[in-house]
Amino acid sequence: MMKSELKIFSGNGNPQLAQAICDYLRLPLGQIKLTRFSDGEVYCQLLENVRGTDVFFVQPTCHPVNENLMELLVMLDAFKRASARRVTAVVPYYGYGRQDRKAQSRVPISAKLVA
Repeated sequence: MMKSELKIFSGNGNPQLAQAICDYLRLPLGQIKLTRFSDGEVYCQLLENVRGTDVFFVQPTCHPVNENLMELLVMLDAFKRASARRVTAVVPYYGYGRQDRKAQSRVPISAKLVA
């Protein structure tokens, strides 16, 4: 059985935390390009091969919640399309987490939607 390689990447939500995790594990932080188009949309590009690797993506959904959430979703899709073996989202702060039940009629359960 072949041992899978491990790679850790970070979004813009908390790159210091991702670097601290990498330092502790003695692994390099994965290289990605995360920018924004002029209209604010997220653009990402993986700058290294992740085919067959176990990927951990560190991205809290703290302020600005919606921007960090979109980075998370876009990057998870990029890892999947790049044929990563497994992708794990490390989300130290879960935005919309308090909206986990219906408090009244005609309101969404946003935590379920994000999950």
